[in-house]
Order: sequence, then C-alpha cells, then structure tokens
Amino acid sequence: MVGARRRLVETLREKGIRDLAVLRAFDMTARHAFVPTGVRHRAYDDVPLPIGNGQTISQPSVHAKSLEALALKGHERVLEIGSGSGYQTVLLAHLAAQVFTIERIPALFNAAREAIKAAGVTNVSMLLGDGTVGWREFAPYEAILVSAGGPSVPQALVEQLADGGRMIVPVGTLEEQTLVLVSRKGDQVTTREIAPVRFVPLLGTQGWEGQ
Repeated sequence: MVGARRRLVETLREKGIRDLAVLRAFDMTARHAFVPTGVRHRAYDDVPLPIGNGQTISQPSVHAKSLEALALKGHERVLEIGSGSGYQTVLLAHLAAQVFTIERIPALFNAAREAIKAAGVTNVSMLLGDGTVGWREFAPYEAILVSAGGPSVPQALVEQLADGGRMIVPVGTLEEQTLVLVSRKGDQVTTREIAPVRFVPLLGTQGWEGQ
C-alpha cells in the first residue's frame, strides 16, 4: 500500500497542493485503514468513499485543500467537528500539537477511536456529542476544521476561535456548499471563499437541525 500512498501524494501535488507538511501527513497516514473492507481497493483514489451510517470520507484533495488553508505550523491546538472515520483526525495529529475531535454518531465514534489508536497517534482527544456547539472546555483553538456542511458559520465555533485563529467550514445548502476560511483578529472576523464542495449535512443545534 506504500506505493499507492505515494501515488496519492503525487496526485495531490499535481492538483496544486504545495504545503510539504500536508503532503508528508498524507504520506504517513494509511487511508485504507479508515475505510470499510468493501471499498478498500479504492482507498488511494482521489474520491469520497462511504463509511457507513450515511456518512462519507471526503476525497483526499478536499482534505488537503482544507489543511493547506489552515497553514498549521505544528504548535496549534485544533478542534475538528465530525471525526467521521478518523482519517482527517490523524492527518491533523501529524500537523498540530493537540487535536480535539467531536463526533455525533456513536458507531462512527467507536470505530474512529479504534482506528486512531491503531494509527499510533497520541495527541488526540475525542468527544461524543454535538459538534456545532464546539468543546468550550479546551477553547480557544488556533484552528477549527468543520467536516460537514451547514447553512451558516456556527457562532459558538467563532467564539471558540483564538485571536489570530482560522476556521475552515463548508457553508451553503444541503446539496452544495462553498469551503469558507474564517479568520479572527481581536473582535474582527473575516471570511474568504476557497472552493465549491459537497459535504454531508452539519446536524446540531447550530447546524441544520437548529434551523
């Protein structure tokens, strides 16, 4: 699988990913360990794959675009909303000092916990619950990465962003969203659109269920 992983890294490079730390994280992380056996033969294709419970693992180039936009330096405390399979969690673990990740579906939470443990990373803390309200106990975060599409940027997450912090969140309709980079400097919050994307719905009190 190492050869397939290297080919994926080359694909990401060809698609414009330049951050060497991001490319190295993909090289270090076995995507096949985070997908069901039935789709494992496609683990290193640049495609989203089903992971059960109506959820998907995003295509690697979308992960890479999000991670590159966060511009992590290695010292950050990061909050991830939507652990999913745990694959992106492990990518983050290679790029940041501490990762706090929230998943709302118990079956996915348990599977991700096992996969993350098997990957050997030790700087991840997990919570089962509503990611749209964040994890205030460990806030503020230098970076927040939201893995599901909501109707707007959850205010609770903006409040948990550190001064100088950055958040990536897909915003739009249930069918299609735009990846948005939210930056906070003091009380000033700015947003910048990055790319059109399609994610599963962000459910919770500050997501679709709360509308």
